[in-house]
Amino acid sequence: MRRIFIVCPDPVVARELAERVTRVGHDVALLARTDDEALAVTDELTPELVLRADAPNPAESYMAFVDDVRGRWTVPIVFLIADPDEYAVRRAGLAEPHRYLVQPFTDRELRATLDLALCKGDSARAVHELEARFFTTSVDLLCFLDFNGYFKRVNPAWERTLGFTRQELMARPFIEFVHPDDRERTLKQNAAVRGGGQALAFENRYVCKDGSHRWLRWNASPDSSERVIYSVARDVTASKQAEEERERLVRELQAALAEVRTLREILPICSYCRKIRDDENYWHTVESYISRHTTTRFSHGICPTCMETEVKPMLDAFEGT
Repeated sequence: MRRIFIVCPDPVVARELAERVTRVGHDVALLARTDDEALAVTDELTPELVLRADAPNPAESYMAFVDDVRGRWTVPIVFLIADPDEYAVRRAGLAEPHRYLVQPFTDRELRATLDLALCKGDSARAVHELEARFFTTSVDLLCFLDFNGYFKRVNPAWERTLGFTRQELMARPFIEFVHPDDRERTLKQNAAVRGGGQALAFENRYVCKDGSHRWLRWNASPDSSERVIYSVARDVTASKQAEEERERLVRELQAALAEVRTLREILPICSYCRKIRDDENYWHTVESYISRHTTTRFSHGICPTCMETEVKPMLDAFEGT
């Protein structure tokens, strides 16, 4: 026997419906007159299915009730409706046959609808539990972000990475946790995703509770119908630090090479004889050193200064003898 909640404002109709539900093999755990009364029960009395009757406005009342129930339980809901109008049914989100029964109906139709809804509910619950386990155990940071800028759901990896509790993370706009220097481009990326785009390997920094920051690499896609962004982020702080260290070492190496090149451009030359020392500590005349290390060849001549100071006195002395 499966545990059923019945929500019906008319006590006579509610009792009759309870008898029929029991007759088709299920247990009626609660008869409630209002939605609030049904939702006020303790967690120990969780239903496996909710049967709701006599809703005056399917499109508004049904969906409000669905939102309230889904916010607390993962259970199927079957509505009893008097108006089989297809437009109203679709507008209320009840297009699948196991979601509603048109009155009047037979016990056979009631049993078939409840059994199908319970079967669908069991399958959905199994998928939900599997997703919840994946969400909980993932080492990456998973989140649902509302279009209004608040986290709807974050997994425990957020607490391990940033130090904030999940309640703290969901209580403030997400942008408050982004590093101030990264907020402008993060908001631009967020707007692009809300507009139908995607975030692929987008990187920004998030502030930790202790005041430090972590680098996160994001992939995200929007669900416009639900007005939510589904995102996964990976902490890449270690790789970013390693990248910065490599860049620092490259800069230092480039500076060292530039210094070596500068030193190699300085030739050690004797202050007296003007010979040049090579890398093997041998001394060469200027002519031989330059000829060895370049393609330059020398043609000898006499400059005007030497002509005046060296050659002319020698000529004068020769003529005087």
